[in-house]
Amino acid sequence: MSDHQTRRSGGRAGNTRRDSTIAIEQTDWRVITNTDRPTEPLSEEGVQAIHDAAMRVLEDIGIEFLNEEAKDVLRLAGCTVDPGSDNVRFDRAWIMEKVAQVPSQFDLIPRNPDRKITIGGKHMAFVNVSSPPNAMDLDRGRRVGDFDSFKELIKLTQHFNCIHVAGGYPVEPVDIHASIRHLDCLYEKLTLTDKVCHAYSLGSERVEDVLEMARIASGLPEAAFFAQPRIYTNINSSSPLKHDWPMLDGAMRFARRGQPVVVTPFTLAGAMAPVTMAGAVVQSIAEGLAAIALFQAINPGTPCVLGTFTSNVDMKSGAPAFGTPEYMRATQMTGQMARFYGIPLRASNACAANAPDAQAMWESMNSIWSAVQSGVNLVYHAAGWLEGGLIASYEKFVMDCEVLQQVQRYMEPALTDTSQASLAVDAIRDVGPNGHFFGADHTQERYTDAFYAPFLSDWRNYEAWAEAGSQWTAERANKAWKQILAEFTPPPIDQAIDDELKAFVARRKSEGGAPTDF
Repeated sequence: MSDHQTRRSGGRAGNTRRDSTIAIEQTDWRVITNTDRPTEPLSEEGVQAIHDAAMRVLEDIGIEFLNEEAKDVLRLAGCTVDPGSDNVRFDRAWIMEKVAQVPSQFDLIPRNPDRKITIGGKHMAFVNVSSPPNAMDLDRGRRVGDFDSFKELIKLTQHFNCIHVAGGYPVEPVDIHASIRHLDCLYEKLTLTDKVCHAYSLGSERVEDVLEMARIASGLPEAAFFAQPRIYTNINSSSPLKHDWPMLDGAMRFARRGQPVVVTPFTLAGAMAPVTMAGAVVQSIAEGLAAIALFQAINPGTPCVLGTFTSNVDMKSGAPAFGTPEYMRATQMTGQMARFYGIPLRASNACAANAPDAQAMWESMNSIWSAVQSGVNLVYHAAGWLEGGLIASYEKFVMDCEVLQQVQRYMEPALTDTSQASLAVDAIRDVGPNGHFFGADHTQERYTDAFYAPFLSDWRNYEAWAEAGSQWTAERANKAWKQILAEFTPPPIDQAIDDELKAFVARRKSEGGAPTDF
């Protein structure tokens, strides 16, 4: 089977009897190469205008760093730290010097090296839903996140080959005390998945714990583990114009060890950023580059990713809106700026819908395709996000994975193959004006893998669909995730490594875990 064929479970018959079981058809594991030309709404003058405006913000207004160590690093590097203040102002030449040190591309290697991903260039990787406080499915409804739901969503993360990264907690398990939550959660992530893992920057003890747990899971000594990017963190600025203590502390610990940091300003136009898209992007760029420059000052060459989370609010209610035309344009504009700076880019599959319905999918499609159009390298919340990030939905997770697989198929070189065999002039001649291509040799040689074979979409006519139970998409997705969880088998892990992980978790729990105040 080639890398670009579809792995079938249950064969074509799965398309005809979805009333009984779901044939989960998977694309093979691979990181997408996005060969499309990016959409660039900004002229060269527009790019320069946004760059200049962002530099003016950094030079004249400054960014607050609520972390004494960060301010000390920046002061020693020649930045202007106002006495008795958290405000830091930057020289644009210094910012550009530091930005130039960021690798344009790097590999992330999890405990299973076969699951290595490349961030940057034309590569595009998908991350599971991360950090909602609530979970939801059709059976149990919307509920506060718990550890059982966390583990179930991690299993879905491992199952789908189109998900490359186990990001933040797919739902926050509030039934585990915050002092030890990171220990239990990372243990499950490292044993229920063998994919790249994320660690939150929420205090020094948590970061040190998860770095050590990831090292143990790799089976490598410390020097070998930290010689390459193995685990990453994502931090958000506290927009407008602020980076807070715990995220900076954690990210600096990652930077010192050469581990990647994703910096994602949370700029909602009209609330935490200017109401215009250009102004919101300017602020986002300034906040992002300030932190990235700090990490380069600490350890030149630290892998960093510039994140965009620029969207708008509903001016009637103040609620965040996602998957909007403004969100799409802001992502495209930030993509141009990331290429201007030569930095990998992160965006999200975001929506504001409250249920896995049509609104959820059209807003998600807008988000996903704006990521494709913008040359995004890391797509957060790629599967399972609802209610503006407040819900992790099981059905939406499955529905999103159907879309992600279609994006993977869309990127396959076979679809744009213009070899003589693909041009099919001889087949056109043989069939002529009065025949059909169903029985043509050209079709018979290719039909099994000619087109994307969905596991969730239902292509039957109305009568056949109604006879089979008239199931809507979310109902079919409900059956699919239940089947996946029922059949789930964890990836293998060396018993000695598993025992060492368990011993580490037990010891840190006996020591009280991590403090819950910062």
